[in-house]
Amino acid sequence: MAFAEPGVSDKEILIGQSAALSGPAKELGTEMRSGAQLYFDQVNAGGGVNGRKIRMISLDDGYEPERAAANTRKLIEEEKVLALFGYVGTPTSLAALPVFTEAKVPFVGAFTGAQALREPFNRYVFNVRASYFDETEKIVEQLSTTAMKRIAVFYQNDAYGKAGLAGVERAMAKRGIKIVAMDTVERNSVDVAAAVKTIAAAKPDAVIMVSAYSSVAAFVKGMKKAGSATQFHNVSFVGSKPLAVALGDEGIGVAIAQVVPFPWSGTQIVTREYQAAVNKSGGKDYSFTELEGFIAARVLVEGLKRSGKDLTRDKLIASLESLSRTDIGGFQIDYSPTNHNGSTFVDLSIIGRGGKFLR
Repeated sequence: MAFAEPGVSDKEILIGQSAALSGPAKELGTEMRSGAQLYFDQVNAGGGVNGRKIRMISLDDGYEPERAAANTRKLIEEEKVLALFGYVGTPTSLAALPVFTEAKVPFVGAFTGAQALREPFNRYVFNVRASYFDETEKIVEQLSTTAMKRIAVFYQNDAYGKAGLAGVERAMAKRGIKIVAMDTVERNSVDVAAAVKTIAAAKPDAVIMVSAYSSVAAFVKGMKKAGSATQFHNVSFVGSKPLAVALGDEGIGVAIAQVVPFPWSGTQIVTREYQAAVNKSGGKDYSFTELEGFIAARVLVEGLKRSGKDLTRDKLIASLESLSRTDIGGFQIDYSPTNHNGSTFVDLSIIGRGGKFLR
């Protein structure tokens, strides 16, 4: 049947995602998608939302902006989705931004903390996670309280890396500290030799890294080979689980900021629900990125439920904006008509022995 509203039929709600499902960042897209799908499957098994099942169409962009923009156009114009959800990455989300804004399509729960998706305010963007400014503030605060003042930055040479760098510069300026060295790596590359040489020479107490797991693993290994005893800190987008796997024993002590609760904890309802969903699906282990997908899906579904039977894009936006100080299973979301940044939650974790995570 023809949909009265794009993406809405009598029996179905269509949601669109563009994410890295291939290439050096594919684990991020795969985990974000699988976490969301776990929750959508759970909702669908219970009869769906107001009688409609959720179907998510995921397209691969390989973590490349041009492909993400093309996928976004396809999802809106050809697939006719109700909303976009769970995009992975800053450069890819920014490439999609003008496309979905012009089409007036809600964009919910992207896996990025970039300020450009927060300022200026955009009616169609709903961020579930904390920002990179929140994450880097927490990392720099932790380092400065342990008297680590010689801080270097290794970052991806694109919108994501620069967003993280801006956060580090902001947090350090607040404390009157200057970055001792910085260098870059290109997106989807592991050519880190020049960065290792520059940063190792500065003998930093700590390096804050803003890149994806493949390049970060290459950089950490290169620094250790060069004899560096620095402390390594990452923002959440690195991909904690694939980073731990890529580093093996060399990952012990590497720190990562997290924007969701500890997945192995039973403290929050949402982590227990996530664990149960993974166990039921036959999954082997939990992950921060997968939990983020699960939580983002919960937020979207809450908005869909509140929209009622006559679901439209405008009603979804209004319903999400009504999630003021809302408890999503122990994870707080706070939206309003003038604020679409749901959370400022940041926690710190480190990789322990055997690739296990510690808080």
